[in-house]
Amino acid sequence: MEYIINLSCPDKPGLVRSVSDWLFGHGCNILDSHQYGDAGSNRFFMRIHFSGSPTHSELVHSFRPIGTANDMNWDIWDTSLKPDVLIMVSRQDHCLMDLLYRTRQKELPVNIPLVVSNHRDAYPLVAGDDIDFLHLPVDADNKRAQEERLIGEIERRGIDFVVLARYMQILSPWVCEQLAGRIINIHHSFLPGFKGARPYSQARDRGVKLIGATAHYVTPDLDEGPIIEQGVERVDHRMNAAQLAEVGRDIERIVLAKAVRYQAERRILLNGNRTVVFQ
Repeated sequence: MEYIINLSCPDKPGLVRSVSDWLFGHGCNILDSHQYGDAGSNRFFMRIHFSGSPTHSELVHSFRPIGTANDMNWDIWDTSLKPDVLIMVSRQDHCLMDLLYRTRQKELPVNIPLVVSNHRDAYPLVAGDDIDFLHLPVDADNKRAQEERLIGEIERRGIDFVVLARYMQILSPWVCEQLAGRIINIHHSFLPGFKGARPYSQARDRGVKLIGATAHYVTPDLDEGPIIEQGVERVDHRMNAAQLAEVGRDIERIVLAKAVRYQAERRILLNGNRTVVFQ
């Protein structure tokens, strides 16, 4: 069996030895290990991919005293269990298509049991992959009821995390808080610049030479969540807003796919309003 353990805690001497001794004591072998000490927050972060014969429950039970003694936030996952991911999309389907393709080709270690949209445009694409599709149109009168249906589906299906693949509705603060650290959004600009609507027109008007995309966690503060991954491409004065958007769509696909893989492989640890990403 193979497992991943992630942990963060106040930094102090002996943390690596404590975890290594625990693994050795259970006959486990380290396959991959990353660690980082942040001097600014005085916190220590670690991700270890290891193999061993103990069961998941045995590992959790035996590590609990170490976690408590060191004031750790920690968890252990069985790598054979792929996370279940719910994708939300509106009319632009380029990110959805890319995620479906990468999942089909086993480039992303996830299961996609459900796609939710406020439009019907993506239904043929989703049905072709034999994935459930839920149409949830949203307006000012039904927003709360539709979001409650969404949360109900997430709970009923045991969804691990949600991906907003160009979903063009703002989620209510109560949804963001209930799913904190479990919603990834792709923003079609290089945050924190060019927030809100028509970012490529904003970029064209400013005469930018680089455009980009940002994958981040969703929080009640619009486009202010911890950043997971970013990408950029060089552009020039000859390109109009439509051409910038075409380049941007390619960046969005790549950046979102990376963020989904990092989340699925438990490579992201939160450090306040920032992330530690062990690539």
